[in-house]
Amino acid sequence: MDETQPLLPPSEDVVAAQHELETDPAIVRFDPKGDAENPLDWPVAYKWGIVGLLAFMAFTVTFTCISVVPVASHIVADLSGHPSKSASVLLVTIWELGEAAGPLLIAPLSEVYGRYPVFNAANMLFVVGVALAALSPSTGLLIFARFLTGTAVAGNVLNPAVVGDLFPTESRGSAMSLVMLAPLIGGAVGPAIAGAIAQSTGWRQILWMSMILAVVCEVCFLTLFRETYQIPILRRRAARLREEMQDEALKTAFDTKGKRAESVIWTSIARPARVLHSSFVLQIMSLYGAVIFSFFYIMSTTLPEILQNEYHMPPALIGSSFLTFSIGSIVGIVVCNTAIDRIYTRLQHRPSSDGTPQPENRLPLVIVGAFALPLSVTLYGWSAQAHWPVTILLLSIALMGFSVILAIVPMMAYVVDAFSLYSASALTAVLISRCLMGTFLPLAAAPLNTRLGYGFGFMVLAAICVAVAPIPVVVMRYGRRWRQASEYTRDSEERK
Repeated sequence: MDETQPLLPPSEDVVAAQHELETDPAIVRFDPKGDAENPLDWPVAYKWGIVGLLAFMAFTVTFTCISVVPVASHIVADLSGHPSKSASVLLVTIWELGEAAGPLLIAPLSEVYGRYPVFNAANMLFVVGVALAALSPSTGLLIFARFLTGTAVAGNVLNPAVVGDLFPTESRGSAMSLVMLAPLIGGAVGPAIAGAIAQSTGWRQILWMSMILAVVCEVCFLTLFRETYQIPILRRRAARLREEMQDEALKTAFDTKGKRAESVIWTSIARPARVLHSSFVLQIMSLYGAVIFSFFYIMSTTLPEILQNEYHMPPALIGSSFLTFSIGSIVGIVVCNTAIDRIYTRLQHRPSSDGTPQPENRLPLVIVGAFALPLSVTLYGWSAQAHWPVTILLLSIALMGFSVILAIVPMMAYVVDAFSLYSASALTAVLISRCLMGTFLPLAAAPLNTRLGYGFGFMVLAAICVAVAPIPVVVMRYGRRWRQASEYTRDSEERK
């Protein structure tokens, strides 16, 4: 996605208030020559400390999410007394259902009350969820605890927003790269560590380790993190000045609109649904992204069974095998960061181009990833079916990680470019769609593999990839015309 923009752009109140900031003497504002309370003017070392804290939390969240994957079947068998493939899959994927619900509240609440209270409330709920999971006596309660922790993940929405609060547009790329790298590291080392721990001391120790990490993160947030959103900072300054100067006329520009907090929250919650409903392009791209993303969880829920039953690996080696997906993903990130802007610039300067910025020029890499993924999925299935050397199976997993990143990251950049001021709502719609698909589509893998075997079972899943692969092709060809039918994208070029 576009690393130079926060996921939450300035709210309508912020945009509408800009002219008042410059003219009305009763308006409390930051000193444009430098202000110690303005997050953009904070010391560079402290701002990078906050970025490091965000990365630490992103690592912890991904570690907690992925660490149970290699031993999910063992956990279900231990709690229920018998194995259950559907319960094992749901134990892993239910996290995504929680992440589909969380952003609907986390994003608007942060716009009204600020990043600090929302982050800390979400982090505390995350700690409670992890503790509940570690103490769960039944599979049902453990699945609910996983849903709760998925709902409490604030970083998906707020990390880009905080980076946008702290850094000007031209300086956000490096900070966002660090925040994006942390989950990949967590996804790589989590299963490896978890497999070794589960093999030696039991699966509950994995969750207790996750809770320790989460508690350390929350203590750091409570003590080191400061509010970064300018609206609550200025409102506190205005309240302090009114008391000191006995002047009730002092206010912030954001207090002049007269909107109640409940109205702002409801508008923010409803906007992603309105944007999705009005845009055919967003609907089909959300479907495409949801299907592609779900293959991470299809791989995650089938790989432990394949390595255990077909290759007779112990849990420690099973956990280490997930490193290959992360390696492929990291290579995909490097390719995307290197090539997206170059391809976009080259297509923009074609002789046939009219010079108008075209978001569809972000899609060539998406097309490559869309058609590469079915090949890697087919290779993955037949490697397991034919008992090919495990190196071929691991190579297919790395190719799958590479293809998923190549198919998803430029698509997110396209959504940001196409929806401009409404990119936060559009990205929320995409996020919810992929979370729902990531929760339920992996449930189909086990019945397919049982009935058809790994080879033909994964060929059916690869056929689903092939069915959606033409979507970025047709959007690249006709997207500009289709975007004019939506009020949220019709004038995006003019807005930019």
